[in-house]
Amino acid sequence: MRALVVEDYAPVRDAVVQGLTENGFAVDSSANGEEGLWFAEQNPYDVIVLDLMLPKLDGIAVLRKLRAGGSRVPVLVLTAKDEVEDRVRGLDSGADDYLVKPFAFAELLARVRALVRRKYTASPIIVIADLEIDTTKRSVRRAGEPIALSAREYALLEYLAHRTGELVSRTEIWEHVYDFRSDAQSNVVDVYIGYLRKKLERDDATKLIHTRRGQGYVLGVE
Repeated sequence: MRALVVEDYAPVRDAVVQGLTENGFAVDSSANGEEGLWFAEQNPYDVIVLDLMLPKLDGIAVLRKLRAGGSRVPVLVLTAKDEVEDRVRGLDSGADDYLVKPFAFAELLARVRALVRRKYTASPIIVIADLEIDTTKRSVRRAGEPIALSAREYALLEYLAHRTGELVSRTEIWEHVYDFRSDAQSNVVDVYIGYLRKKLERDDATKLIHTRRGQGYVLGVE
């Protein structure tokens, strides 16, 4: 999953970026609302973590511009203000959730995951044939046996699982699993698809990842 963090206070921004990255997210970040809005308009994020008190363009203005432009990306607002009217103003401007500073990163992560689930599927556990993906624990089992995946392998599998049965292009995978700094011209998507196949489809297990030549991949049973 791909996230954008817009926060002007570097210690908070860096901590959130590091924490989300360690939990399998591809993360872009910005220290001001103007640049944050540009990022949000240019890339298909799965979730945005947005501070309200930002230089150049405040969080409320960013929210309103995003929603006015038709964006439905889930947004978690961060703010030091704990007044009811401030929370209402944020939610009425298009925020999906609200977290007051200071906060525990574990709570932020849980809220971010909940917003991503709401976007794709209500359940934290995705089952495809005998494959089970627990998006809360970030664990994978097949036929009851645990499968160890790297952070990038898991991120790729989770995105495909949220799109089970759908044709997912390499471009879509790139946009949702890799951050702004990655080289979109490399064959890394195909390489990681190969890694997943080796781990998920060993022995006589049913093939779950199907290639559509020149188009992309489908996760599911055929």
